[in-house]
Amino acid sequence: MKLGILSVAILILLSCCKVKQVDFKAKNVVTTDFNSLSEQFLKQIRDNKDTKEIEDTLANTTIQELDNALVTDEQKYAFWINIYNGYIQVILKEHPEYYKDRRDFFSREQINIAGEMVSFAKIEHGIIRKSQWGLGLGYFRKIFPDKFERKLRVNKRDYRIHFALNCGAKDCPPVAIYTPNRLKEQLQKGTAIYLERTTNLDAKNNIVKVTSLFSWFRGDFGGKNGVKKILKEQNLIQNTKDVDLSYKNYDWTLDLDNFIDL
Repeated sequence: MKLGILSVAILILLSCCKVKQVDFKAKNVVTTDFNSLSEQFLKQIRDNKDTKEIEDTLANTTIQELDNALVTDEQKYAFWINIYNGYIQVILKEHPEYYKDRRDFFSREQINIAGEMVSFAKIEHGIIRKSQWGLGLGYFRKIFPDKFERKLRVNKRDYRIHFALNCGAKDCPPVAIYTPNRLKEQLQKGTAIYLERTTNLDAKNNIVKVTSLFSWFRGDFGGKNGVKKILKEQNLIQNTKDVDLSYKNYDWTLDLDNFIDL
């Protein structure tokens, strides 16, 4: 009789332990600071240090862990911009020949995040631009984005990311290490620096020559009127009336290790 009572007690105890274990897993406690990890990723790249351990951590996490850790848009933007810019450096330093076919390079699924192979295009258009169709000029969203995008994408688009993402080319914005707590300030600084460098006003003919980014993603900027408004806010033009836009050719010459402090 005593043995029977003891056996029941042990079974009850084991059951409680199992429940606790399940509860712990259900909570999906996040132990990794993914923003700090992404910052360290770029720091080690900048300092020519090995990034294999960080890449393994990114590959072996889960979508749910990322979703739990990256809650605000500031966290999401900072993390994904750093990851995008970091892998551009890592992959093209090892395989500069990939840049000969840029269409294939950006669309190829070659980055292991949370056990899924994703492309630069997916990170840029799917997550950072909130499931925009890559060829839609910023006016058309994807109809059926997958779970990866739906769980991890930002909530609100911010046109300034176009002056933060570095695609490896000479005309790309430089690489900065973005942090959630300073994201807005950094994006504003990066935008000002990039537009100051790439914008030229022909006052005589009332034409302003601008980066092709304004044409490729025109919907993100609010069309031509939105572009002019942005240029005026940056004090690059005095008024938005009777000013014509002229888009410059983009210099796709490979240019890595272009870092900046913001």
